[in-house]
Amino acid sequence: MLSYDSVQELIDGAEAAGCTIGALALRDQAEELCQDEAMLFHQMCLNFSVMEDAIRFGQREEQKSMSGLTGGEGYRMLRYSEGGGLSGAFLTRAMSRALAVAGCNASMGKIVAAPTAGSCGILPGCLVSLYEDRGVERDAVVQSMFTAGAFGMVIAKNASIAGAQGGCQAECGSAAGMAAAALVELMGGTPRQCGDACAIALANQMGLVCDPVAGLVEIPCIKRNVAGVMTAFSAADMALAGIRSHIPVDEVIDAMRAVGDALPAALKETAAGGLAATQTGRALREKVFGTAGEIQ
Repeated sequence: MLSYDSVQELIDGAEAAGCTIGALALRDQAEELCQDEAMLFHQMCLNFSVMEDAIRFGQREEQKSMSGLTGGEGYRMLRYSEGGGLSGAFLTRAMSRALAVAGCNASMGKIVAAPTAGSCGILPGCLVSLYEDRGVERDAVVQSMFTAGAFGMVIAKNASIAGAQGGCQAECGSAAGMAAAALVELMGGTPRQCGDACAIALANQMGLVCDPVAGLVEIPCIKRNVAGVMTAFSAADMALAGIRSHIPVDEVIDAMRAVGDALPAALKETAAGGLAATQTGRALREKVFGTAGEIQ
């Protein structure tokens, strides 16, 4: 049984079994939980359906966050995608989906934390796009969510998935790495290429701080989900092209932990630094919560 101590363990296990990391993770989790694989797969299907529902919720023109600071981003990007945009229709629709799920979260809607609420739009933005726009089979997409989950478990164990502990690299960075691995598997890549994709994605998000304006998971969090989607797709494409990560993925995860430990508290979800500490960031906090004296 896998212990999820390292990504290399996942890669070696999948190669030895002659299967994908997703299939290996599903089999292992069924054994550990003493449940039928079909039952676990059905539960993951339900999770995927929640992602689809969150996209539809967040792509409504009238979607607004509870604070009133954000809303309608998913709708506007969806309309913009009709003209293709600079990135093309496929990627701009993926951006819309990421914005929509993050907007759904800000509106207190139901989302799948993948791995966190703050990074909830990245995996759906990638996977739902392959299903709806590229015709990838639904079961294959659901299977890849076990791959993403396995990578996420290693990251959570050896680094962090919490912005309060590791900065936004631990949330959006982890989600981008998980999504990149899943994308590679869906496109027929090898387990080793999944590891390379995750490593590349994590390396390109490393050091990202967590600085939520007014302490809310809206600004800049919602738009960072889009950046995570783009990072995931580009990392997956590089890995599928045969481009390797010069630093092994497990070493990248270790470095991510060290960087997170080195970040000051002001840059780890306290809303005391970064964009939250700007003049406009402070003004937006007062708009929502009143002056500091009133908050106390």
